[in-house]
Amino acid sequence: MEYWNSTLGSGFILMGILNDSGSPELLCATITVLYMLALTSNGLLLLVITVDSRLHVPMYFLLGQLSLMDLLFTSVVTPKALVDFLQSEYMISFGGCALQMFLALTVGSAEDLLLAFMAYDRYVAICHPLNYMVFMRPRVCWLMVATAWILAFLNALGHTLYTMHYPFCKVRKIRHLLCEIPPLLKLACADTSRYELLVYVTGVTFLLLPLSAIVASYALILCTVLHMPSNEGKQKALVTCSSHLTVVGMFYGAATFMYVLPSSLHSPRQDNIISLFYTVVTPALNPLIYSLRNQEVMGALRRVLGKYMLPTHCTF
Repeated sequence: MEYWNSTLGSGFILMGILNDSGSPELLCATITVLYMLALTSNGLLLLVITVDSRLHVPMYFLLGQLSLMDLLFTSVVTPKALVDFLQSEYMISFGGCALQMFLALTVGSAEDLLLAFMAYDRYVAICHPLNYMVFMRPRVCWLMVATAWILAFLNALGHTLYTMHYPFCKVRKIRHLLCEIPPLLKLACADTSRYELLVYVTGVTFLLLPLSAIVASYALILCTVLHMPSNEGKQKALVTCSSHLTVVGMFYGAATFMYVLPSSLHSPRQDNIISLFYTVVTPALNPLIYSLRNQEVMGALRRVLGKYMLPTHCTF
């Protein structure tokens, strides 16, 4: 098997979902709209949480971090994919591929851990409300965020260095939206079985362990909510938790499909669709899911943007 093709230089060809679509122009327009929605909604949510002092509480601090991660994640992938399609130029350099993989893994892993910390925040708020500001004091919140970023950085660095050290074959077309471990390993001209096992173990560790913590947190929350005497309190708790659970379901479902399920159970086309979901669709929907039924966030939006831009008679 031949190695690097010198006519293409030291790089890869990203043949993403836009190349596999029957209506690439329509899909490109849809992705552009979703990307702009992700930028606008996450940017607004970050602005409101930063500016409005009433939202300077642990729950919204963590939500702001989630919006920041969504902004970064979609911006690592989407602009290049759109520009490549419009220019019909699908090359990505070896270094560019490594950088994209590292950034996507870092932000994705950090978001994975942050969602578990957000579940713990909801558990403390509902099950131990009197001690909420003790358990979720600022130092603890910053420690949670720092832990998520540091562990994600180390995980991404190790996987990026190890993945990119393999010799790659002559055919370097990546049938994927971005440079990720599974599609790249298919191009390696070496035995990757042991490393694929390591990727699986890491995927289980980074995905299923936090997910188990989330499930445990919500099981305890459900027990507490069922014993609440006030229907209003039950409804408020369920609305808040349902938003988080929706986001958790979308993120962990897509990530588990990509990194935990054996590659033999899904095709490159399915991988492309899933990658589009967690790089574009999820970042666009997350702030809407959290905001539209949250009266505190909508009230803060009205105060920040003004009554003429977002009239007070709007209801959600």
